[in-house]
Amino acid sequence: MMVTIAADTALKGFQAGLFTPEWRQLAEPQTELLDILKPVTKSASKTEGVIRCTTGGVNDFWVVNDNPLAGRGRTYKVGFLDEAAFTKPDMIDIWSKSIKPTLLTTKGSFWLFSTPNGVDPDNFFYRAWHDEELGFKQFYAPTSTNPYVPLEELESLKRTEHPLVYQQEYEAKFISWANSTFFRLEYLLENDQPVEPVMKCDGVYAIMDCSVKSGSEHDATAVVYYGFSKYYGHKLVVLDWEMYSIDAASLEHLAPKVIEKCEMLASTYQARSGSMGLFVEDAAGGSVLIQQARTRGWPVRALSSRLMSKGKDDRAFIVGGPVASGLCKISRYAYEKVLSWKGRSMNHFLHQVTTFRIGDKEAAKRADDLLDCFTYGVAVGLTDYSMMI
Repeated sequence: MMVTIAADTALKGFQAGLFTPEWRQLAEPQTELLDILKPVTKSASKTEGVIRCTTGGVNDFWVVNDNPLAGRGRTYKVGFLDEAAFTKPDMIDIWSKSIKPTLLTTKGSFWLFSTPNGVDPDNFFYRAWHDEELGFKQFYAPTSTNPYVPLEELESLKRTEHPLVYQQEYEAKFISWANSTFFRLEYLLENDQPVEPVMKCDGVYAIMDCSVKSGSEHDATAVVYYGFSKYYGHKLVVLDWEMYSIDAASLEHLAPKVIEKCEMLASTYQARSGSMGLFVEDAAGGSVLIQQARTRGWPVRALSSRLMSKGKDDRAFIVGGPVASGLCKISRYAYEKVLSWKGRSMNHFLHQVTTFRIGDKEAAKRADDLLDCFTYGVAVGLTDYSMMI
């Protein structure tokens, strides 16, 4: 729709401005417009972000997250901001000081396109939708109204995606992540009870969080053990979890114990492929451990670099669907386990996982070592980041 209106505007001899949060979001519409307007193109430059037509029309391309002056000094008949919910908090200033004035002399129009991105008064798209003084009209279209989307595929997504993710991404609703527990306890239970692992699985593996947060009151090295299966019982079961007070130099002493426990669990649950070893982050203490493992023949593997590059919230989104659809369960042993840590006796694994919230501004102050092991572990066993090969 944006490309069609922009091309029509240029063909009629007017100017159009296309804005996105980042450059890669401009690539597709810019390429399409270069192709559509080729017969009437006078000059064009992807580097400068402009297409000039023999009709006198112009298409300009701007990135707002990198340029607070985007659009400033131009005049547009029509403008567009794609992925409007993913701009930086200062977007309201860019809009009022740089972009809105470009429409003044032409009495031009401006379109915002986006999927919602939470409930946030500082989010430009959220404000544009809820603040009538900004002057935008509302057009609402959930994915189900798209005639090109197979409804059976949409129903499948509804069953497998996290409910909150589905509501935001496919029903276009503004979701308050701050007030919603992302990993609800019921997802990990079966009929409101932890599971008794089937005494046969495909493999057992462990995830260790090797980050060393010097000076943190919550500093811990956490380990979570998983039973993975394609054919028997549940796809993934949290078998056990552990927490250790340890520095990076001592990881080489802890790793053999974790590997030994993986072998023990593989024997207990008759894992067809045995122990799949230990997965760690290839950073900080984990990098040192991986190097030591290579020289000593330990089954220690680095987590996917693509997965490690994701933030905590992004990793939660990645594993949210499998968890919410019940593909990962917790064993009775792991569910009933209580450990004393920093003066608190409780099930720290369940506490960290079930109190996690997307966009939690206090997250840096909370213990999250076991949570990190959980999201990494589910990603390894149940998503496209799987390393079970």
